Amino acid sequence: MNKPLVGAFLAALLLGAGAAPVAAAEPAGNASGVSVETAPRTTYATPDAVPAAKAVTFAGTVALSNCSGSVVRIPDSAPTDPALVLSNGHCLESGFPGPGEVVVDQPSSRTFTLLNASGDGVGTLKASKIAYGTMTDTDLSLYELTSTYQQIEDSYGIQALELETAHPTAGTAITVASGYWKRTYSCDVDGFVHQLKEGRWTWKDSVRYTPECRTIGGTSGSPVIDDATGKVVAVNNTGNESGQECTDNNPCEVDENGEVTVREGINYAQQTYTVVPCIATGNKIDLDREGCALPKP
Repeated sequence: MNKPLVGAFLAALLLGAGAAPVAAAEPAGNASGVSVETAPRTTYATPDAVPAAKAVTFAGTVALSNCSGSVVRIPDSAPTDPALVLSNGHCLESGFPGPGEVVVDQPSSRTFTLLNASGDGVGTLKASKIAYGTMTDTDLSLYELTSTYQQIEDSYGIQALELETAHPTAGTAITVASGYWKRTYSCDVDGFVHQLKEGRWTWKDSVRYTPECRTIGGTSGSPVIDDATGKVVAVNNTGNESGQECTDNNPCEVDENGEVTVREGINYAQQTYTVVPCIATGNKIDLDREGCALPKP
């Protein structure tokens, strides 16, 4: 997982859990230790990557201490439901979940900086619990907040991003919106990976970006937004940094026949339509709900 950035305290915590994060008091690098320049507030891969009429903004995205995220809802979420924040499983404050590990309903007091359309922080949201988190088959976390969607909209004028309910398609124009960096990356869905292996972890049916989305450290957990619909289709999580095969920070692709492909410099995300069937009335995670295929504890 090459996309989180951590401060000294969290670095110590994660190192105690066996992870190998990069300490970064200020946003200044990626997890390989290669320095990167601070990006402008908003940049696109090409000038015409996102037409002005459909430009994706930062409204509804959040910045975590080490990652990015977004306030999300499903079509059936009610205004009075506690809001949910989507990020990566490897961004959890408790460290990287091991293979087969699933975190459900764990207390959390984590805070998130809510951004407006321009990328300005407008307020602080607080979690009540980690509703769900795993790095098995996928790499995602869902935090339940102490605020409802209506309270967030009333206080900040910001609506949650909606999760797409269907599998995305290759060729779809997408934008990765990083609340940590206040930067966007625009490209297309290049295709889908049967199995994406990185170190001890394996993810299924991952989204592969076209080369223009050169995401960096701190973009972990960013929503991947369909430019045409404005809905979240995936959550950004990793990329192959140096051309190594199936190692930490260098995921490899494994097809149905077991053939391994390494794509240096290519980045990936995990689909989120699979989350929708697992959210019941009141925005509660129900892993036994019909159609829910997320890993269980």
